[in-house]
Amino acid sequence: MRRSMKLFGSTMVAIVTLAAAAAPLVAQAEELGQQTLGRAYWHVFLAYAIAWIFIFGWIISIARRLGRVEKSLGNLDG
Repeated sequence: MRRSMKLFGSTMVAIVTLAAAAAPLVAQAEELGQQTLGRAYWHVFLAYAIAWIFIFGWIISIARRLGRVEKSLGNLDG
């Protein structure tokens, strides 16, 4: 009997805690629907795109140079 009361109590505490944690999330969801971004931030997205293009180009460049080095080392061994 005592064990079931402890289990019931801890279950109720967990339910109340989860309900209390979910309440702010519901309020935030309602506020997010009413928000606007205001000014367009297209320049930020453009800067990130350019940075990613440079990073991928750099990786491809390294891979090509590594391939050339491996090929020249293979020619020395054979």
